[in-house]
Amino acid sequence: MRKKNLRNKVKSLQKSSKQKQISGIIRIHPKGFGFVIPDQTKMFPQDVFIPKHLKKNAIDGDFVEIAIYPGKIKDKGPEGRVLSVLKRAKEVLVGTVWIINPKGNYVLYIQSLGNNKSAFVKKKENISYKIGERLLLKVIDWGDENGPILCDVIEKIGSIQNPKTDILSAIKDFGIRNTFPEEVLKETQLFSKEIKPKDFKERLDLTSLETFTIDPTSAKDYDDALSLSKDAQGFHLAIHIADVSYYVKQGSSLDKEAKKRCNSTYFPTKCIPMLPEALSNELCSLKENVIRLTLSVLIDLDLQGNVIHSKIYRSYIRSQKRLTYEEAKAILDKKIKSPYFKTLKLMEKLCLLLKKKRSERGSIDFALPEITLLVDKQGKPYDYKIVEYDISHQLVEEFMLKANEIVAHHFVKKNLPSLFRIHETPSAENLEDFYSLARILGFSLSNAPSQDEIQHLFALAKNTPHVYQLSLSFIRSMKLAIYSNENVGHYGLALENYCHFTSPIRRYSDLIVHRLLFENSLPSDLSEISRLCSEKERLSFKAETHVILLKKLRLLESYQQKDPRRIYKACITKVKPFGFFFEAKPLHIEGMIHISELYDDFYEFLPENQSLIGKNSGKSFKIGDEIELILSDIDLILMECQWLLLQMVLEKKKKGKGSLKTSLKKKMFLSKPKNF
Repeated sequence: MRKKNLRNKVKSLQKSSKQKQISGIIRIHPKGFGFVIPDQTKMFPQDVFIPKHLKKNAIDGDFVEIAIYPGKIKDKGPEGRVLSVLKRAKEVLVGTVWIINPKGNYVLYIQSLGNNKSAFVKKKENISYKIGERLLLKVIDWGDENGPILCDVIEKIGSIQNPKTDILSAIKDFGIRNTFPEEVLKETQLFSKEIKPKDFKERLDLTSLETFTIDPTSAKDYDDALSLSKDAQGFHLAIHIADVSYYVKQGSSLDKEAKKRCNSTYFPTKCIPMLPEALSNELCSLKENVIRLTLSVLIDLDLQGNVIHSKIYRSYIRSQKRLTYEEAKAILDKKIKSPYFKTLKLMEKLCLLLKKKRSERGSIDFALPEITLLVDKQGKPYDYKIVEYDISHQLVEEFMLKANEIVAHHFVKKNLPSLFRIHETPSAENLEDFYSLARILGFSLSNAPSQDEIQHLFALAKNTPHVYQLSLSFIRSMKLAIYSNENVGHYGLALENYCHFTSPIRRYSDLIVHRLLFENSLPSDLSEISRLCSEKERLSFKAETHVILLKKLRLLESYQQKDPRRIYKACITKVKPFGFFFEAKPLHIEGMIHISELYDDFYEFLPENQSLIGKNSGKSFKIGDEIELILSDIDLILMECQWLLLQMVLEKKKKGKGSLKTSLKKKMFLSKPKNF
């Protein structure tokens, strides 16, 4: 009866003449529902929620036409349904052979689409594939809402067991442009490898300044260099950024290709650059002891870190030293001697002043450590290291933030068009999960917490085991930062004006900002460029995280082969009536324990404190609890792990019903998508 009423309701809504029809990009959540980002924001400024059963056969990134239901604006905003797919986001897919059915046909798992869609390839004579083989697929029929995508095979990429194919597979699956057209390379060859006297025309000579770069050890493209001095009046900071716009002219082959890429994509051991290496790693890179053309933001600050005066120049510099973050930190800690010690200490002092200013205006500083995977030439991960967000990282970030802020303010002050980096204020509804988590973990918050309260919460949490979990929850509650030609401010940084200016080698947005500063030619499609930059940034992020997760799973697999009984610590991140989710250390792998695996008692879900409580024993599993796990199985195709709760394994062993060798491996068939 309920389903019939729902169908009647949908039909009546579909017949409504008041339905507004718009088009836009659809974003599909892993759970199956989606949101459409309207392409005409003036006509309809809000994203539109699309229920799972009303998205037709649209996939993530498709350009779709939708109908918006009248009067459907609730907590999640307006609601609609997909009418048709106007343009597909993908022309080809990469699938991994997952199941070979009794007729010899192939079901493939599409990792970029997750569980929402599988692919189907019919058996052909004299051609066969094995489970685990990665195939590049051409779509023949996208199927319906619940059916698989019918495909033909273009080529075989390699086996998922071969880690060398991970990056190539992601490049093809996510549509990352990997090679430069011939005309782009020819255009690059026209540039002189050395700076000529004519290039210095109308530029400020800053070669006399003490200048150096600070970058990751693996970096080859140095966008930015720093200079700093101090006198009785205050600090004199100079941020020098590679003048890519001098070489990459609007409308050139280089520019057209850069616009198609919008950003560099960074995989473990490999970078897919936005610009050819002759520019990105050579002519535009602020290398040690060579003159380079730059855009310099010169800032005078008082002794408290307040900006007194700033100016943006076309300039040229000579970086005296290329420092890594590790070297800069070692110099600051007096572990190694350096002529740059005094300047670095001065930078540290100014950095702390700027951080204090940022905190005072409401910005939250997470400073979370980062896991860096160590991968050999064969693509196999062999270890990891924790990169702490220490003062060497912080001072570079603070100076780049200040440069970006000043450039954005320049555009606003002069009422000039620009490409802004915006971050909208999260809704109260989106923050509720974070508030709830904080309260469950024992932190006191009012009903409608202010920014000061949230800052105080993170200050209290800083030296607790919960800071990582709280930080992730807070970040996930916020909207994504995007590019826009309309300035609405940046919530995360607590800034009214912000843009990206400091990385033109690897971001097209920054290149556009450079042109807008010093060139008369104004792009007519700033709105389209901002949309494109936001889309490509998201695509690269998905490709990067996809490869990183797969490398983490490979590293876990090597751990399991060496020690099947290895115990992993984890933290419970979410509790539901059907089980709980956790994040396993040290690689921060997400996983889940189903309630059926808690066989020592009957567990009830208590929604008021988000916990599972044993009816007889009183044992509980709640958010923030530390647990111990044993890795049971890894499925590289589905990119999933199966885990055993150590206390349940020990309980079973104690009762003589099993041992640590007992595995609760789940067959792939149990987690196959419904459309199979």
